[in-house]
Amino acid sequence: MLISMNDILQPTREHRFAIGAFNVADSCFIRAVVEEAEATRSPAIISIHPSEHDFVTDAFFAYVRERTLKSTMPFVLHLDHGASIEHVQRAIQCGFTSVMIDGALLPYEENVALTREVVRLAHAVVVSVEGELGTIGQTGNSVEGGVSKITYTDPAQAQDFVTRTGVDTLAVAIGTAHGIYPKDVKPALQMHILREISQRVSIPLVLHGGSSNPDAEIAEAVTLGVGKINISSDMKFAYFAKAREILSRESWWDPNVIYPEPILAAREVIRNKMTLFGSIGKAGLY
Repeated sequence: MLISMNDILQPTREHRFAIGAFNVADSCFIRAVVEEAEATRSPAIISIHPSEHDFVTDAFFAYVRERTLKSTMPFVLHLDHGASIEHVQRAIQCGFTSVMIDGALLPYEENVALTREVVRLAHAVVVSVEGELGTIGQTGNSVEGGVSKITYTDPAQAQDFVTRTGVDTLAVAIGTAHGIYPKDVKPALQMHILREISQRVSIPLVLHGGSSNPDAEIAEAVTLGVGKINISSDMKFAYFAKAREILSRESWWDPNVIYPEPILAAREVIRNKMTLFGSIGKAGLY
């Protein structure tokens, strides 16, 4: 089934689990997410960045909607890091059930105004909206970008932002970064900031840059109101590592013999994340 972000995140805080939002870039990744969700009876969020949307084109989402609507597992089709009203409108026209508008790099009042307008447009057609406050770091190996110096989310400002915009979910900055961290970098999330935000804001919180962070910190974040955790690099790294391994020893060119093992490698990462987030078996709540 294909549902809104509001509906899929509704039970997360009460039942103390989070749902993975997996960035897909083609039908192989769609298969990995959907098949693993079905195998583990886990809700899942299929997330598409605007650059990925450009790559797969609008027509691709007829397949995505067909596959997820016929499934008995709950799914959301979500626009990740939409940068403009045009991005949002395009996603809605393609049948997305949730959109993110990322105005985090704008001056605060401009972010409020842009997000409020997207909420007005999206809610009119029963589409959920994610906003962002604060900035996500970058490791230099992700197309999703980020900044070199993180601006942490201010808890009081988060409360004001949610009240004034009417967003359904809020992406917060507590020290995560897009991509996979270099071996000499050890991320440390600012859990005290997350704790205060969760005390001030009742809507589900979102953690971007969920790949490569310490499992213990991610698990703690779930207990503090994080209902959605974005995963991209870990899954894609495993997929393409397996693809490179196969292509280094074989001269195959048929996708049906090259891609099955990479899909399984991606599924293993997805299953591990679902286990960490506590979402396995939670499909029965919907």
